Parts: sequence; structure tokens; C-alpha cells
Amino acid sequence: MFFLRLSSANSAISAFKKIERRAIVDSVGLKTTGESMLTHKIFEELRKEIGKVIIGQEEIIENILIAFFSQGHVLLEGVPGTAKTLMVKTLSHIIECTFERIQFTPDMMPSDVVGTHVFDMKTSEFYLKKGPIFTNLLLADEINRTSPKTQSALLEAMEEGQVTIEGERNKLSDLFLVFATQNPIEFEGTYPLPEAQMDRFMFKITIDYPGRDREVEILKAYHGGFNPRKLDGIAFEKMNYIDFLPRILEEIQNVTVRDEIFEYIIQINDMTRKDSNVVLGASPRGAISLLLSSKARAAVRSRDYIIPDDVKESAYPVLRHRLLLRPEAEIEGMTSDDIIRNILSRVEVPR
Repeated sequence: MFFLRLSSANSAISAFKKIERRAIVDSVGLKTTGESMLTHKIFEELRKEIGKVIIGQEEIIENILIAFFSQGHVLLEGVPGTAKTLMVKTLSHIIECTFERIQFTPDMMPSDVVGTHVFDMKTSEFYLKKGPIFTNLLLADEINRTSPKTQSALLEAMEEGQVTIEGERNKLSDLFLVFATQNPIEFEGTYPLPEAQMDRFMFKITIDYPGRDREVEILKAYHGGFNPRKLDGIAFEKMNYIDFLPRILEEIQNVTVRDEIFEYIIQINDMTRKDSNVVLGASPRGAISLLLSSKARAAVRSRDYIIPDDVKESAYPVLRHRLLLRPEAEIEGMTSDDIIRNILSRVEVPR
């Protein structure tokens, strides 16, 4: 999980590495045959930098970065103390973007999230005091602890990239992503997210306890002086998202998708609606998320085309929160992942 390799980097070396990284971004062309794609190179750089803080969790980090490259919102589900907040905060430090965290509580109001107009005694005028939603990366911590009224304040922002405050529309940043967390164990005093809001998350990523060896590494890191509250003291080799994200989005857009892959995605999505253990299957937005995340997954693996394995790997985080199981299936201990696994085994894989 979280870990810091303490180092005292020379400022001149750090500056040189930053220039070198910018050169990597500038030198890589889009969709270059026989060379690593820019998306792959930036992905490896980001994964390496996050690894200075996070021990293990390679698959989790990969999915978070794929969602970031796909411009998709993420629901992180795991017990407390599994570095959900730290992962997102670390990413924001590395890519030099703004970061805000909201600790949701039952008494929180929508204005606490989006902001409100405040009267200025000096000018005798009202001005907009923006809420924490006006940021690049928003961590909505324990989102299921607040009321549906406040949860709904995120709906417009997540889908439209804007918020309406007292009838006035306010555009959010071009880079605006919500990373929401929720505890899968403690349900007392919580408000389950409505299906309309769940569907707006591209991924639902489940985070489990680290392995025994990884947990030992965590203890040794803290014994060595690691402090997760002092990320500014870590020798990150930062890269501003403005320098690389537009080109990555273009590169992912240019990933080739065969007709057979389109059909494969639709078949998987359609099977979720016909499964006897499911009350509600995936919507068309689910199929779109499966396509976009599969294209990003191909790009991070330095391919300009999708293969069926990209779709299979994306199916779990894309679909697991979009399936509403029948009560009988839940009583038998079935999970959404079980349904997805069964569907993938039955749908014919394109050659």
C-alpha cells in the first residue's frame, strides 16, 4: 500500500529530469508504428512515481490511470485504511493539478459541495463563493454517508461538467474527475447511491487488504519515517497534465476498433440484461464505458488496436456496479463479478 523511498535529490538533477520528461512528451508522435505510444510511456512514468508512495496494488493503480486517461469517474470501494484517499492525492501531486477532498456526512447540504452566493458587506453585492467541486480531481470520501439530496448535487457535475447555483450555470474545469469512496462493510446510517448516479461512474474498483509481505513493507516504511501527510517532501518527478493529456486523448481516440469488437461489447452488455440472476442490467452508457476504457487499456499497453482481452479486463470494473442482482442470487452468495465471469465464458470471443 503506501510507502515512501526517502531521498535527498539534488535540485539540478531534479530539474534535468523534468526537462528530460518534457522531451519524452514532445518527441513521441501519435500512433507511431514500431515505437512505444505516448500513452504507454506516460502510463509507465506515472505508475513508477505512484510506486514511491503506494506499495503493491498494481492492478488498482492501472485501473485508476486507465479511468484518468478515459476521463471517467471512479467509485473506490474498500475498508478503511487501504490508501484510497492517498492514491488519488498522490496522483494529483504528480500531475500538478488541483485536488479537493469532501468528507461527506449526513448533515451536509448541496451548497457545501457546489458553493453559494454570499453577501459582501463592503460592496453591498452578492458574490459566488465556490465550493470544493471547482477543482480537477475531487475525492468524495464516504459518499454513501450523505443524503440523496446532497448526492444529487454531483449528478449534473459528473455528466455535464457544470453546476447550477441559484439558476446560474457555472462551467467546471476541462479536467474534472470524481473519485468517490465508500465502505462496503458498514451500512448503518448510510444512503445507498441511486442507480442514476452509480451509472455515471465509469469504474467501480474494489480494494482489498494488502498481502502479508506488502503489509510488512508498509510497517518498515513507517518505521523509516514515512508520513502520508507530507507528500510535498517526496522527490516526485512531476509532469503537468496540460503537457500530455490532450495528446493522450487524441492517441486513444485513434485506437482502431474492428466491427467484431463492437459486436463483442454489445453482446456482453446485452447478456447482462438477459441473465436470470439479474433484475437490472447495464445501460448503453455501460457499453460506451466498456469501449472507451478498452481503447485506453490498449493504448497503455502500446497498441493502437483493441483485442478481446482488453474488453474482458475492463468488463469487471465497468459492469460490476451496473448490475442489480435478484434477492435469491444474493442469498446464494452470488456477486456481480460472478455474473460477469459467467457471461464472459458464454459470449463467443472474436478471432
